[in-house]
Amino acid sequence: MRGVVKTAQEDTNKVNTLNKLSEKLWRIGNYDTSMQYANIASSLAQSLNFKKGMAKAINIIGASYQNKGNYPEALRNHFAALKLREEIGDKQGIAGSYNNLATIYYFQGNLDEALKNYFAALKINEQMGNKPWAANNYNNIGSVYNSQRNYPEALKNYLSALKIREEIKDREGLASSYNNIGNTYYYQGHYTEALENQFLALKMNREIGDKPGTATSLECISGAYNKLKKYREAELYGNKGLVLAKEIGELDLIKFGNEQLSAIYENTGKNKEALEYYKAFIAARDSLNNEESTKKSVRLEMNYEFDKKEAAIKLEQEKKEAVAAAESEKQKQIIFSICFILVWVIVFAVFVYRSFLQKRKANIEITNQKEIIEKKQKEILDSIRYAKRIQIALLTSEKYIAGQLNRLMKN
Repeated sequence: MRGVVKTAQEDTNKVNTLNKLSEKLWRIGNYDTSMQYANIASSLAQSLNFKKGMAKAINIIGASYQNKGNYPEALRNHFAALKLREEIGDKQGIAGSYNNLATIYYFQGNLDEALKNYFAALKINEQMGNKPWAANNYNNIGSVYNSQRNYPEALKNYLSALKIREEIKDREGLASSYNNIGNTYYYQGHYTEALENQFLALKMNREIGDKPGTATSLECISGAYNKLKKYREAELYGNKGLVLAKEIGELDLIKFGNEQLSAIYENTGKNKEALEYYKAFIAARDSLNNEESTKKSVRLEMNYEFDKKEAAIKLEQEKKEAVAAAESEKQKQIIFSICFILVWVIVFAVFVYRSFLQKRKANIEITNQKEIIEKKQKEILDSIRYAKRIQIALLTSEKYIAGQLNRLMKN
């Protein structure tokens, strides 16, 4: 596959091939190399605007960070994958992202957020009729409720998962469901019901060849028999489980098996054997603690580096925001000044226009007054001329009369 990647064209097919190779490396625990190929796939997908391939690559990167214990980086990548899947409407991918986010929250002890995201994934898977994933969601929800010691709700969801797995004949899923249901009954003190389900889980694990699952079932059966004070059966199954755990090198199961047998031998008065298995339990526990401490140190270091990077990014962002705020304030001041000037221009224009209207009105009134005065003057002059004409007419008559009188007097 790596040879194909080197010679393949830079297209979506190469992105898919890179993602498959990355996922394969992730499954065998080669997380660093897996992330290298996933990053190449992500960059190529981005250049091609191939969002589905990009989301897949980022999802694998998130899963790798999760398995390395770097939960902040895992969350960041899974949120980025979720955003891309929402943009392209990839419902199955969205459900997967919700499931991944929930699992990280579960590991962090944030059980409320874990439930919220598992339920979101379940809703989508049920709408799509994706029964295998819906069963997984029910199973995971049951595990969260179990951690909260809400055993009725845990049992309810485990049974929902079991029902679906029976419908689709998922034998591996059935083994897990029977084991989880048996453990929930055990925590509630219902040891007979716990045994019934653990025996079903044991049968299924043996059929599918799941050795860790088989060892787990054997040791859980041993624990239930111990609670029922059936010590012979408890010892028998406890020894079988421990032998298988040592065979496959499962340190956690070795610790659990030694602890169970120590308790059984203590209950039966075999103090020497009880002490021997207790010491073996302590040794296995210390080895696990050292291993966990190493992982925790790596996680803390990675988280510290992540926090430093986040702090640097935050500081840079704050600087950018401060510059942007200053620029925004400057723009506001400029806009305020322009608005202030515009207001004064408008006020001045209104004042000038008002003055113009008043002057125009005054001019109109003056013109009207002038016309009235001129009209009055004309009327007066006309009256004078008329009076003068009458006067002249009267004077003419008088002269005529005087002339006639003189002529008569001469005669």
